[in-house]
Amino acid sequence: MLYIAVSGIIAFILTVITSIYFNPWFNLFKNAFSDLGSDKANLPIIYNYGLIITSLFVIMYSISLISLGKNKLEVVSGSFFFIAGIFLSLIGIYHAGTRPHVFVSSYFFIQSDISILTWSLSALSNKINYGIISLTLVLLGTILGFFLNWPSVAIQEAFGISLISIWVIFASFYYD
Repeated sequence: MLYIAVSGIIAFILTVITSIYFNPWFNLFKNAFSDLGSDKANLPIIYNYGLIITSLFVIMYSISLISLGKNKLEVVSGSFFFIAGIFLSLIGIYHAGTRPHVFVSSYFFIQSDISILTWSLSALSNKINYGIISLTLVLLGTILGFFLNWPSVAIQEAFGISLISIWVIFASFYYD
């Protein structure tokens, strides 16, 4: 499970680094990551297909959550994360500049938060320390993500992606 989590994180990081390499105009403090997949980007296929590949790791991870789930809430959490993976792939399909882009990209983060919240509530009943840490992560992350005045969308996205990445690694140890 940890290998899937780390592989997904690496896939996303390589996608962003490669996309930025081909788009030197990209500014972390002015843009959104999705700009790397828009029509104005050089080789937007790198970013868009990279998200689709990353989404496959999210989906595989969610299947692990479902199959290792110790109770119904953990299975539901895995199901929510599976849906988040689908929405991540939809960001690559409906890139920046297309009508559904804002919805699918926002819903990826919302669905991920719902998954983490659900998992946290379940963990509270099994391993209270895991539950408290995960619940703190999702609640603090959601509040900061929503209420802070971020310098750019990319910085805000990086914050959200970092928290999701921390959680998938953290949750992997829960099942060991």
